[in-house]
Amino acid sequence: MNTVARVENVCATRCARLVAGVLVVMIAWLAGCGAPTKTDAPPAPKAGGTAQPASGKKPKLLDLGAGKCIPCKLMAPILEELKKDYRDTLEVEFVDVWVTPDAAKPYGIDTIPTQIFFGPDGKELFRHVGFFSKEDILAKWKELGFKVEPVGGAAAAPAFERLEPAKADDRPKDTVCYMCDGDIIAKTLVVVKTEKGEVRLCSPHCYFIMYSCLMEDKAGFEKKVSVTDYATGKLIPTTDAAYLLGLTAKTGRPWIRAFADTAAAEKERETAGGNVLTLAALQGKELANRCGFCDRACYPEDSAKVTCDGMQTLGCCSHCALGVAVRTGKDIEVHQPDGLTGEMIVVKTLNGSVASLEPPTAVAWFGQRQNKEGKWVSAGCFHQGFFVNAENLKKWVAQHPNDTGRQISIAQALADKMKLTPQQVQKACKIGECAPK
Repeated sequence: MNTVARVENVCATRCARLVAGVLVVMIAWLAGCGAPTKTDAPPAPKAGGTAQPASGKKPKLLDLGAGKCIPCKLMAPILEELKKDYRDTLEVEFVDVWVTPDAAKPYGIDTIPTQIFFGPDGKELFRHVGFFSKEDILAKWKELGFKVEPVGGAAAAPAFERLEPAKADDRPKDTVCYMCDGDIIAKTLVVVKTEKGEVRLCSPHCYFIMYSCLMEDKAGFEKKVSVTDYATGKLIPTTDAAYLLGLTAKTGRPWIRAFADTAAAEKERETAGGNVLTLAALQGKELANRCGFCDRACYPEDSAKVTCDGMQTLGCCSHCALGVAVRTGKDIEVHQPDGLTGEMIVVKTLNGSVASLEPPTAVAWFGQRQNKEGKWVSAGCFHQGFFVNAENLKKWVAQHPNDTGRQISIAQALADKMKLTPQQVQKACKIGECAPK
């Protein structure tokens, strides 16, 4: 027994002593880095199901795991939170199958962690194999017909929402950027000519974001585009312009100014700094950084940082950062600043669910709008965000009177992404046809 903790294959051997004939399954799990696949329809329990002695009138959640397996470690804080915050309506028990293997034998498990749901009468109702998020556990109790509530019996307070703008957006349409909904500054205006009218953008960067979202043939597209000469305020063909690219001192975020010729750009560079680039060079730099979910062009300074399988990528918004999990099918780690204060929020996923969240009070804003049919749809990447708590979210919403949407949990934001089909993922954030809203 003292060799169990040394190496994973010995670990699997000991687990095999729990039930005969399960060694192959456990070895397959260990080969997958200790994270068994989440199973919606786990193996049926032995002989009509297990039973627990009735312990009052509360349902019970039993987690069979171990102190050293990775998904079991991720389950530990969830179980502690449920045990503490839901103690009036739910009994929670954890059994370490490596420490007390005999205690696990009656349940016929072959993989850890396994969660078993028991009714107040001790009858088994459901079992799940693998990591199971708090939200999924509570949702399963609800599905099973049980009212599991926090201590005191008070249901969670209704999530914050604003479905009507705090004030009407009375800005003239030609002063609002097609991509980001920001105000258009005359000296950086970009105009794209289409069969359905002009598309007006606040900056060359928003133009390149739009360009990266197009699904049409882009050959010769730049011929439809005009940029504003920063010196004179006049529109000029984007192919004729010289571009001055600089960096904001505090954040390192790029800025771009267009000029009618190289001489004018060089003159501005003498006072503003930066480098003079051709359109081709600028386009190469603008399209170099892309969202790992929707492939939209983005600046790292504006983006969430995402780690996936040891590789680094970006999320053009908080929700697209979570979308990297569904696009890759991998577990991810997201670092997203609070939309109000810049405080860092860290989300780790496992098998398509939130495994850990720091701080645990963090919430998501799902920016939405009603379309012509009256259906609520996403308001787009520029209107999403994470916040360290609901109070920060409300302050941010107050600062954006035209925004509408709902507060949701980050677990729900991830769940929404995980429901997308491969076809929906391929079309995510794509414009399809460049035309005015």
